[in-house]
Amino acid sequence: MASKALSFDVGDYVVYPKHGVGRVVELQSTEIAGIRLDLYVLRFEKERMTLRVPVNKADAVGMRKLSSDKTMKDALETLKGKPKVKRTMWSRRAQEYEAKINSGDLTSIAEVTRDLFRADDQPEQSYSERQIFEAASSRLARELAAMEQTDEKAALVKILEILNQAAAIHNKSKELAA
Repeated sequence: MASKALSFDVGDYVVYPKHGVGRVVELQSTEIAGIRLDLYVLRFEKERMTLRVPVNKADAVGMRKLSSDKTMKDALETLKGKPKVKRTMWSRRAQEYEAKINSGDLTSIAEVTRDLFRADDQPEQSYSERQIFEAASSRLARELAAMEQTDEKAALVKILEILNQAAAIHNKSKELAA
């Protein structure tokens, strides 16, 4: 394998935009239709899925290392912001949320998590809103867990604490304004 093309090593956690956080479990070399191909073998534990990504396509599909501490800090800060609720049709918003989640951009995923979060004292969510919220918060939690070397559950608790504190602040300011 050409060492200059390799930007990930076996054991590295990586983010694959469509699937979230996985781990490089192997570097494979195989021949397909007479062409030698170097592959990253990624394992996604939560989905129990293995994915093979050609080394020369890793950048093109948006595969990246875990975010920097600063990027994660910015994403967690985004969670503290005031939720932005657009008045467009749900189907359009759902498509936008899915695109943000699949972009792999941590701040975009945090925005979806923040915008779809409902505190216990807020109205119920629809099933599809809940599904998208869970997908976004899980994606964020898995990257946070990998960075902090903890599990997804502990990372999700941390995220929900931030969201609940922010919701309490935003609800107070709403009550004061009324």
